[in-house]
Amino acid sequence: MALLTAEQILAASDIKTETVPVPEWGGEVNVRGLTGAQRDAFEESMFVGRGKDRKENFANLRARLIVLCAVNEQGQPIFTEKQVDALSKKSAAALDRVFEAAQRLSGLSKKDTEDLAGN
Repeated sequence: MALLTAEQILAASDIKTETVPVPEWGGEVNVRGLTGAQRDAFEESMFVGRGKDRKENFANLRARLIVLCAVNEQGQPIFTEKQVDALSKKSAAALDRVFEAAQRLSGLSKKDTEDLAGN
């Protein structure tokens, strides 16, 4: 395998998108993996406060990730952050299916989430 240059790495199209069937919603959802910056921000959002006051924030975790990863055909987000609460009230089975695709495409495993919770 050849060594890559910075230019080759930066030019690579490396963020995957997948279409997920969601029969509960009557169609499909395009799900795109997170960028590195988005993943860092998402992981940071799992905590509130600082220092000794820092606490876990797993409220609406699935909906928060889906808001970041659900995109239209042009790759633009279909939800806004203001819609997290409304989205979190949808079917848990449907949310889980889309969440799992977003997790996989973003390189987030269940172990990553557990590790964050343990730190």
